[in-house]
Amino acid sequence: MTLAENLFENLRLELRRGCLTLAVLAQLRQEHYGYTLRKALAGRGLDIDESTLYPLLRRLETQGLLTSEWREEDKRNKRFYRLSSDGVQMFGQLLEEWHAINASINAAINSTNATTNSTTNSNL
Repeated sequence: MTLAENLFENLRLELRRGCLTLAVLAQLRQEHYGYTLRKALAGRGLDIDESTLYPLLRRLETQGLLTSEWREEDKRNKRFYRLSSDGVQMFGQLLEEWHAINASINAAINSTNATTNSTTNSNL
């Protein structure tokens, strides 16, 4: 892997970490166990490894944002997760922050594109 490819991969993973937390919280507005959560996220274009998902779920539960319950389903014990009341509130706050950050980034990208396009057009 080249230095540029390695740098891109590191920055991509850094960007994904925060996004995955928000996506997991969004999906856990409805109850899921790990496998169905992974499938739901993958179905929306967010593949996540078990080695990333389960530590994230444990951390969010430790932070009080999730509740979990062991239940038997299809003759197997499965741990079901969903947002706690604190998790619902935190999800709302994070979603507002996400929208504000996204709007700011889009504005920065669009202003840069407008500047680049006007500079390109004025050089013609």
